[in-house]
Amino acid sequence: MIIEYNSRYNDSVKELLYELQEYIMNLDQEKYNTISPEYKEQYFNKVMKEVREYQGKIMLYEENNKIIGLIIGCINNEETNDFDFHAPRRGRITEFIVNKKYHGKKIGQKLFKAMEEYLHGLGCKDILIGVFAYNDTARRFYEKNGYHLRMIEMTKKG
Repeated sequence: MIIEYNSRYNDSVKELLYELQEYIMNLDQEKYNTISPEYKEQYFNKVMKEVREYQGKIMLYEENNKIIGLIIGCINNEETNDFDFHAPRRGRITEFIVNKKYHGKKIGQKLFKAMEEYLHGLGCKDILIGVFAYNDTARRFYEKNGYHLRMIEMTKKG
């Protein structure tokens, strides 16, 4: 069942964010992603600051009194009408993970839809999500949910 975050879930959120970083670290062919000894506390504090500053929300998935998934979204792109760019208010999904033991049970789908509803409810016309290039599983999931590529960042070893 989807529940809203409160501080009693801090340890569970930290564990899931750590699991996500481990997953990304293992995919990273350049080996830039790491986990420092301070990662859990520092990254958690960074995420919480973003949530506070950008109308963010943390939604958790609980099963048998255990937090097994999370999604975090915020609004960090207001409507833009500039000389070279026109875009509506946009939300951003910043973190999204379901514990690997629970993959294939549609938990991610439920979390994703709940966050989309939240962001649309705040007037967002578009929702952005970054995906690590090597994360084919996530990219396929997002594409199945109607998302498409807009920007591609490329890198070259020097």
